[in-house]
Amino acid sequence: MESYNIFIVEDDPWYGEILEYHLSLNPEYIITRFTTGKDCLANLYKQPDLITLDFSLTDFTGDKLYKKIREVNDSVPVIIISGQEDISTAVNLLKMGVSDYIIKDDNTKDLLWNVIIKERQAGNMRKEILQLKEELGQKFSFEKSIKGQSPAIKKIFSLMEKATKTNINVSITGETGTGKEVVAKAIHYNSDRKKKAFVAVNMAAIPTELIESELFGHEKGAFTGALGRKIGKFEEAAGGTIFLDEIAELDLNLQSKILRVLQEREVIRVGGNEKVPLDIRLIVATHKKLADEVKAGKFREDLYYRIIGMPIELPALRERGNDVIILAKYFIDEFTKENKMPSITLSSEGREKLMRYNYPGNVRELKAMIDLAVVMCDGIEIKADDITYTSAKGDQAFTTEERTLRQYTCDIIKFYLKKYENDVLAVAEKLDIGKSTIYKMLQEKEIVV
Repeated sequence: MESYNIFIVEDDPWYGEILEYHLSLNPEYIITRFTTGKDCLANLYKQPDLITLDFSLTDFTGDKLYKKIREVNDSVPVIIISGQEDISTAVNLLKMGVSDYIIKDDNTKDLLWNVIIKERQAGNMRKEILQLKEELGQKFSFEKSIKGQSPAIKKIFSLMEKATKTNINVSITGETGTGKEVVAKAIHYNSDRKKKAFVAVNMAAIPTELIESELFGHEKGAFTGALGRKIGKFEEAAGGTIFLDEIAELDLNLQSKILRVLQEREVIRVGGNEKVPLDIRLIVATHKKLADEVKAGKFREDLYYRIIGMPIELPALRERGNDVIILAKYFIDEFTKENKMPSITLSSEGREKLMRYNYPGNVRELKAMIDLAVVMCDGIEIKADDITYTSAKGDQAFTTEERTLRQYTCDIIKFYLKKYENDVLAVAEKLDIGKSTIYKMLQEKEIVV
């Protein structure tokens, strides 16, 4: 279970300490105590999971403080603890929306304990319902999650379909911006685990000193600043899928710890001894060639074979032919809808300009280009002048290296063969060269497709 943050607002220090001590017996509860309503309000930005209020504070009555809390947070459960047995007061507060009204007596601690358990369970249920609604509202068919009709992307659909039928690990490779997380989500939400969590972790985005705690969790007091138990990402993904993006960025020490977790199917939180069993599906992704990283000694061979599972290599956008236009139209419609703009079309000159570009940033770069083009467009049609290449390379993509004319010619022909799905006649016509020239280069292995 995740940690549960509770605010106690009680102006009697002795009674507040009793409540704090009693609730702290549950190591998952993180207690913060305040003696005034003003201090409580000043800390609502910390997003507590539950608040207990003394009805008669020195600066607020319970009903007035409750209204103030609701102005900032309209969903946090609030429990009133009062020395008054006034039925009408209790009824009015319950009508206002407080979760419960508890009288201060010998049974208060036990009543509060049970109410918090009930509220926590209800909160978890609400979160699960919201998650399911969000999932149902999305379109998870592969063809709708990933736009395109090229042979390259249809091959990916086939692999994804196979991946959903078992719990085999999946390793996704491809250049930055090709949609690795989109593929991982589509696999998860079309699998038997779709009702459980999809937990994504970008390994390159977490500082090295924090990554072990982030993945495996930690116990209270495990290190300076560990004020309570923290559930790690592996535990969060229980019953569902954990997606480790940029897996190749892990240092060798942490690689060995992840290998142990995957082999034993259990995790031990930092600073703890309890072995927590795991039921997860693993999907990893990287823009690097993991096999090359193994050869270079930067990635453990045993971990490589543990995670490789079903490899899915995503094609670069420049290899997907007319998918560029399909995606561009989709991004145009998406942007205009989100910004409540009239429908905008793509001119033939605009299509040609999009098809000429090499897209070093792949689908992500195309989306940025289209969003800008829609903004720059003066009418209801995007023209070539509205489209700006966002890469620093721009139109100069072929001239950033010093190479021979023959090498550049090979690159250009290879690019167009991929674009036109190895149709030599179409490429020869497009580039205005003889088809025999292309056949000869293919035969002599100057071009490999």
